[in-house]
Amino acid sequence: MTNEREKSDLHAILDGFADQMRTITKLQRERAALTASASVRSKRVTVTVNADGTLIDIKFGSGIEDLDYPEIAKAVLEAAQQASAEVARRSREVMAPVSQTRNRLPKLADLIPGMPDLSRELAIPEPPVVSTAPPKAPERIAAERAAAQPDPQAEAAQRRGGATDSGW
Repeated sequence: MTNEREKSDLHAILDGFADQMRTITKLQRERAALTASASVRSKRVTVTVNADGTLIDIKFGSGIEDLDYPEIAKAVLEAAQQASAEVARRSREVMAPVSQTRNRLPKLADLIPGMPDLSRELAIPEPPVVSTAPPKAPERIAAERAAAQPDPQAEAAQRRGGATDSGW
Protein backbone atom coordinates (compact mmCIF):
# COMPACT_ATOMS: atom_id res chain seq x y z
CA MET A 1 0.00 0.00 0.00
CA THR A 2 2.78 2.43 0.93
CA ASN A 3 4.58 1.68 -2.31
CA GLU A 4 1.49 2.66 -4.32
CA ARG A 5 1.19 5.91 -2.39
CA GLU A 6 4.87 6.69 -3.04
CA LYS A 7 4.41 5.95 -6.75
CA SER A 8 1.38 8.21 -6.80
CA ASP A 9 3.32 10.97 -5.02
CA LEU A 10 6.21 10.59 -7.47
CA HIS A 11 3.85 10.81 -10.47
CA ALA A 12 2.23 13.92 -8.99
CA ILE A 13 5.67 15.51 -8.55
CA LEU A 14 6.71 14.62 -12.10
CA ASP A 15 3.42 15.96 -13.49
CA GLY A 16 3.92 19.16 -11.50
CA PHE A 17 7.46 19.45 -12.84
CA ALA A 18 6.25 19.00 -16.43
CA ASP A 19 3.58 21.67 -15.88
CA GLN A 20 6.20 23.99 -14.43
CA MET A 21 8.46 23.49 -17.46
CA ARG A 22 5.57 24.30 -19.82
CA THR A 23 4.78 27.42 -17.82
CA ILE A 24 8.42 28.51 -17.82
CA THR A 25 8.61 28.03 -21.60
CA LYS A 26 5.46 30.09 -22.12
CA LEU A 27 6.63 32.86 -19.79
CA GLN A 28 10.08 32.95 -21.40
CA ARG A 29 8.42 33.51 -24.78
CA GLU A 30 6.30 36.30 -23.32
CA ARG A 31 9.36 37.87 -21.75
CA ALA A 32 11.37 37.62 -24.98
CA ALA A 33 8.67 39.63 -26.78
CA LEU A 34 8.86 42.54 -24.32
CA THR A 35 10.06 45.97 -25.36
CA ALA A 36 10.06 49.28 -23.55
CA SER A 37 10.49 52.83 -24.78
CA ALA A 38 11.41 56.04 -23.01
CA SER A 39 11.44 59.63 -24.19
CA VAL A 40 13.44 62.50 -22.74
CA ARG A 41 14.08 66.18 -23.44
CA SER A 42 10.45 66.89 -24.37
CA LYS A 43 10.31 63.82 -26.63
CA ARG A 44 13.27 65.00 -28.69
CA VAL A 45 14.97 61.65 -27.97
CA THR A 46 13.07 58.34 -27.79
CA VAL A 47 14.73 54.96 -27.47
CA THR A 48 13.35 51.43 -27.43
CA VAL A 49 15.03 48.40 -25.87
CA ASN A 50 14.28 44.69 -26.11
CA ALA A 51 13.73 42.29 -23.21
CA ASP A 52 17.47 42.08 -22.55
CA GLY A 53 17.76 45.87 -22.38
CA THR A 54 19.53 46.04 -25.73
CA LEU A 55 18.90 49.24 -27.61
CA ILE A 56 16.86 48.40 -30.72
CA ASP A 57 15.60 51.82 -31.91
CA ILE A 58 16.41 55.50 -31.54
CA LYS A 59 14.21 58.30 -32.79
CA PHE A 60 14.97 62.01 -32.74
CA GLY A 61 11.99 64.33 -32.64
CA SER A 62 11.55 67.91 -33.71
CA GLY A 63 13.84 70.32 -31.94
CA ILE A 64 16.75 67.86 -31.76
CA GLU A 65 18.84 70.46 -33.58
CA ASP A 66 18.55 72.66 -30.47
CA LEU A 67 20.71 70.18 -28.56
CA ASP A 68 24.47 69.93 -28.95
CA TYR A 69 26.20 66.56 -29.35
CA PRO A 70 26.98 66.04 -25.63
CA GLU A 71 23.33 66.83 -24.77
CA ILE A 72 22.10 64.36 -27.39
CA ALA A 73 24.48 61.69 -26.08
CA LYS A 74 23.33 62.30 -22.50
CA ALA A 75 19.67 62.19 -23.58
CA VAL A 76 20.16 58.87 -25.43
CA LEU A 77 21.90 57.40 -22.39
CA GLU A 78 19.21 58.64 -19.99
CA ALA A 79 16.36 57.34 -22.17
CA ALA A 80 18.09 53.98 -22.66
CA GLN A 81 18.55 53.57 -18.90
CA GLN A 82 14.90 54.44 -18.23
CA ALA A 83 13.69 52.02 -20.91
CA SER A 84 15.99 49.26 -19.63
CA ALA A 85 14.73 49.72 -16.07
CA GLU A 86 11.14 49.49 -17.30
CA VAL A 87 11.70 46.32 -19.35
CA ALA A 88 13.52 44.73 -16.39
CA ARG A 89 10.57 45.54 -14.11
CA ARG A 90 8.11 44.08 -16.63
CA SER A 91 10.33 40.98 -17.05
CA ARG A 92 10.22 40.37 -13.28
CA GLU A 93 6.42 40.69 -13.39
CA VAL A 94 6.15 38.19 -16.25
CA MET A 95 8.41 35.65 -14.53
CA ALA A 96 6.89 36.07 -11.02
CA PRO A 97 4.60 33.01 -11.33
CA VAL A 98 7.68 30.78 -11.65
CA SER A 99 9.01 31.89 -8.26
CA GLN A 100 5.59 31.58 -6.66
CA THR A 101 5.13 28.04 -7.95
CA ARG A 102 8.68 27.05 -6.96
CA ASN A 103 8.02 28.26 -3.41
CA ARG A 104 4.93 26.01 -3.20
CA LEU A 105 6.71 22.84 -4.36
CA PRO A 106 7.84 20.38 -1.70
CA LYS A 107 11.50 20.37 -0.75
CA LEU A 108 13.60 17.25 -1.26
CA ALA A 109 13.94 17.02 2.53
CA ASP A 110 10.12 16.79 2.73
CA LEU A 111 10.09 13.80 0.40
CA ILE A 112 13.07 11.81 1.66
CA PRO A 113 13.21 11.16 5.42
CA GLY A 114 16.52 12.21 6.93
CA MET A 115 17.55 14.24 3.87
CA PRO A 116 19.02 17.59 4.92
CA ASP A 117 17.39 20.76 3.58
CA LEU A 118 19.91 22.02 1.05
CA SER A 119 17.73 24.84 -0.28
CA ARG A 120 19.97 27.57 1.16
CA GLU A 121 23.18 25.95 -0.08
CA LEU A 122 21.78 25.29 -3.55
CA ALA A 123 19.97 28.61 -3.95
CA ILE A 124 21.21 30.79 -6.75
CA PRO A 125 22.62 33.94 -5.19
CA GLU A 126 21.13 37.28 -6.15
CA PRO A 127 23.28 38.94 -8.80
CA PRO A 128 24.83 42.26 -7.90
CA VAL A 129 23.29 45.46 -9.22
CA VAL A 130 24.94 46.32 -12.53
CA SER A 131 26.44 49.79 -12.68
CA THR A 132 25.14 52.32 -15.17
CA ALA A 133 28.14 54.56 -14.59
CA PRO A 134 30.25 55.42 -17.63
CA PRO A 135 33.73 53.95 -18.10
CA LYS A 136 36.36 55.38 -15.73
CA ALA A 137 33.70 56.75 -13.34
CA PRO A 138 34.66 56.26 -9.67
CA GLU A 139 31.62 54.02 -9.10
CA ARG A 140 32.62 51.70 -11.98
CA ILE A 141 36.27 51.58 -10.91
CA ALA A 142 35.25 50.66 -7.34
CA ALA A 143 32.91 47.91 -8.64
CA GLU A 144 35.66 46.49 -10.87
CA ARG A 145 38.11 46.43 -7.96
CA ALA A 146 35.56 44.67 -5.75
CA ALA A 147 34.92 42.08 -8.48
CA ALA A 148 38.64 41.37 -8.75
CA GLN A 149 38.90 40.50 -5.03
CA PRO A 150 39.16 36.77 -4.26
CA ASP A 151 36.07 35.06 -2.87
CA PRO A 152 37.02 33.69 0.58
CA GLN A 153 34.12 31.18 0.57
CA ALA A 154 35.17 29.74 -2.78
CA GLU A 155 38.78 29.50 -1.65
CA ALA A 156 37.74 27.70 1.54
CA ALA A 157 35.63 25.23 -0.42
CA GLN A 158 38.54 24.56 -2.77
CA ARG A 159 40.87 23.86 0.18
CA ARG A 160 38.37 21.35 1.62
CA GLY A 161 38.64 19.28 -1.54
CA GLY A 162 35.91 17.14 -3.03
CA ALA A 163 35.31 13.93 -4.93
CA THR A 164 38.47 14.53 -6.96
CA ASP A 165 40.55 15.11 -3.84
CA SER A 166 43.46 12.64 -3.56
CA GLY A 167 42.18 11.65 -0.11
CA TRP A 168 39.36 9.69 -1.73
